[in-house]
Amino acid sequence: MKENQPYDLFSINLSTILKGIMIFTISLLSLFSIAGLLTSLTYNYRISSHSVNEAAEHVSGGALYYLYTMENKLFTAHAPETAGPPSLSELAFRYATNVRFQDPRSFLGREVPGFSIYDGEILVAGEGTDYTNMPIESEPPAEALDKGSEGAVRPAKDFPKEKGNTPPSLTTNGKKRVYMYFTHTRESYLPHLQGISSPDAAHHSGLNVTKVGEMVQERLESKGIGAMVDKTDVVAKLNESGRSYGQSYQESRAVVASAQTNNRDLQYFIDIHRDSQRKKVTTAEIRGENYAKLAFVVGGEHANYEKNVKLATDLHNLLEKKYKGLSRGVILKQGKNTNGKFNQDLSEKAMLVEFGGVDNTFEELNRTANAFADVFADYYWQAESVQANDSTN
Repeated sequence: MKENQPYDLFSINLSTILKGIMIFTISLLSLFSIAGLLTSLTYNYRISSHSVNEAAEHVSGGALYYLYTMENKLFTAHAPETAGPPSLSELAFRYATNVRFQDPRSFLGREVPGFSIYDGEILVAGEGTDYTNMPIESEPPAEALDKGSEGAVRPAKDFPKEKGNTPPSLTTNGKKRVYMYFTHTRESYLPHLQGISSPDAAHHSGLNVTKVGEMVQERLESKGIGAMVDKTDVVAKLNESGRSYGQSYQESRAVVASAQTNNRDLQYFIDIHRDSQRKKVTTAEIRGENYAKLAFVVGGEHANYEKNVKLATDLHNLLEKKYKGLSRGVILKQGKNTNGKFNQDLSEKAMLVEFGGVDNTFEELNRTANAFADVFADYYWQAESVQANDSTN
């Protein structure tokens, strides 16, 4: 027996080594499989800072404080009356039914036809913004998009250009950095449309949001920032391709992608819209004058949308400092009844901005265009300065 012991020992050690190699191989394959599965999931099933925040925000402050007391008993002495363990039954009910007791819309969103069109999440609330006055994106009736049935317009006056200003100290040296386009090109404003009173019919092929783009462009260039306005009529392109109005973003996507390919100098991509909300919601009085309010809309259905959120939030905060009350805030849109991307997946520096509503005048919009360009210029040159410093370090 003793003579065979070395062979038995060798046999046992070899068997153990083989098992170890097999376990290691299986573990490694499992790790790669799990990693591959996680990376292949669509953006909305991946773990992100937003998804963690979304899960945590539904836990009450009292429940969070209770969890602290479990780790440190010193917190118990000052625990609020609301401190207590989270309600597992309420959490289970919410995730099973998607009904949230704090949000009445969750009771109706799946039951009332069309109700979810008005849904969205307020990421940053501007002055007066709540869930009763969210931006509305309504599809116009077919006749409103028919050039042949368009009525007369009340032309917007040409606003005088600023004179006597010294040339900007900073410039982009002729390079176009900001690209403005219009997915809903014919969105217009009722005060300038004769014989039209319905917000849904406030569309015109000649006088529309493209004029707002021109106002912003003029002001940006006075600040030394090269900008271009693409007036491609998306409605006309939809008609040519046989697509419906609901496919406007697919049509404008090709326009933006072409601009990116043809001009590598472009950095910021702004899709200018007009809200369907009425004047009370979309107008602000600042220093004794009326302005058309702004709203930033971000699509949440792509992997890097948080960068778009940061850009919109930074601009909102700057507006709050210089033109308090002008911005309605930052709204996140996603779901089956909205586009969910708004072509913002094409660039982390893309944004959709609602300039005013159907009742605003071009005089009010001109003030807003000046304010937006003023704040954007501050943001742009600060970002350029930071980037230049980083490159020299």
